[in-house]
Amino acid sequence: MTCRPFARLLLPLIGAAGIAVLPAQDAPERTPQKNPIPEDVVGDEHVREEFGVNQFTTPSIRKLFDMLNNVGKLRFDDLKRSFTDKTPADRIIVAMGLGTLIADGFLIVQCEKVEEMESVGRAMVKYGKALGAGTRLGKHQQSLFEYSLKGNWQDLRVELAKTQADVEAEMVMLRDVDIAHLISLGGWLRALEISTQSIKDNYSEEKTRQLTRRDIAEYYLMSLDSLHPSIMKNPALQEIRKGLEELLPLLDVPEGKALSLEEVKKLHEKASTLSHIITDKMNG
Repeated sequence: MTCRPFARLLLPLIGAAGIAVLPAQDAPERTPQKNPIPEDVVGDEHVREEFGVNQFTTPSIRKLFDMLNNVGKLRFDDLKRSFTDKTPADRIIVAMGLGTLIADGFLIVQCEKVEEMESVGRAMVKYGKALGAGTRLGKHQQSLFEYSLKGNWQDLRVELAKTQADVEAEMVMLRDVDIAHLISLGGWLRALEISTQSIKDNYSEEKTRQLTRRDIAEYYLMSLDSLHPSIMKNPALQEIRKGLEELLPLLDVPEGKALSLEEVKKLHEKASTLSHIITDKMNG
């Protein structure tokens, strides 16, 4: 089954296993990094202003999906993934996993798969609780389900954007801004996996011009470098950082240049590998 073409929709596009992350209240307070976030992926300013997170803004998962509005039709059955709502023990995986769930929510909206939204919403709440933002996420769950039942897809997109912003706000109040960056990173990697697969399966040169965003990959690399050293000891993050460095040459093409089908396949292979570092650990 195919879904409608993208229409200003997708991103930012928000433990113990491996390494124990410092509790938010014990983490030293640090000055936020002024990383150069690409202006076209910062999200809806009025939504983020409402939650007081504008100075810590990470790329919006919704905007990351928006940027892919020309990749063509999506085949939901080919792009969906299995997941459980059992939360991992590793807080880092929980954060990035929540980002992938928000991205999956936008995929569901784009494909108008009403029956899929409840399970994703339930998983988001459980992941939010594990991060300390369960109350904020819980208030969105019913709205997500109701909007999907009514086929109110535009309001559903806005609600998903508010979901990410709300979790970010909670992390800021807990002085755990690093977690907000990781949520966004997880969402971007899942969005990149989806878009590269879609273009690989329905190749055209014009579609590939949406993929060559080295600036976004560089932003996430700088975000990882700004994390607390104890967090960067996490094996999954070390693996993702190495993978992002390997991803950069695949995105480093002259502005406006199209990618060949073979180049898209290589990009998808790397994007899928990075996304699965998170999603495989989500399912234990």
